[in-house]
Formats: sequence, structure tokens, C-alpha cells
Amino acid sequence: MSAMDEKLELVTLTERQKKARRSRSVAIAVALGVLVVIFYVATIVKFGTPIINRPM
Repeated sequence: MSAMDEKLELVTLTERQKKARRSRSVAIAVALGVLVVIFYVATIVKFGTPIINRPM
């Protein structure tokens, strides 16, 4: 019997598990967004406000 013939065993999540997964995903997204904002603010502080008004 080849691997293609074997039926894959799938996991069915309960509603509670789906809700927990969604909550974790939202928490990770918020943490990533906060990190981006921190890096942006740190860059502005490091280089000063003239970096925003520089000539193109």
C-alpha cells in the first residue's frame, strides 16, 4: 500500500479550540503591530524629526 492510498487522519477542532486559536492569532498580530510602532518611534527618535522633512 502506497502513501497515497492511505487516508489522511485529520483533526477536527472543537469550537473552544477554534476560539483559542483565533485569540492567539489576534494576540500575535497585536504584538507584531506594537513592535512595528516601537521600531518606527525609535527610528524617529534616533534620527530626529528632520528625517521626516528631508528633501526627496
